[in-house]
Amino acid sequence: MLLTLIDIVAYLLDLISTLLIIYLVLGMLISFNVVNTYNQFVAAVWRGLSALFDPLLVPIRRVLPDTRPLDLSPFALIVLIRIAGIVLGHAATAIQ
Repeated sequence: MLLTLIDIVAYLLDLISTLLIIYLVLGMLISFNVVNTYNQFVAAVWRGLSALFDPLLVPIRRVLPDTRPLDLSPFALIVLIRIAGIVLGHAATAIQ
């Protein structure tokens, strides 16, 4: 039962990482004016992803230096999520 819960959490971490990569790429495309937020679909996706990830990224942005066109906080959050996944994987093997 516990291994199933660990697998579910690992899957959710992978899903969050994937959505974070989408957020990162979309943010770069918006900041370099490749796409604009006048498109309703782009604006809706950007608002949704921002609402999801901004509470997680704001504390990281306070610590990292400001690199205006490129936001490094999603990279840092991806690294933290991957570290959590590694720890979770090792915990799962220790339980078996």
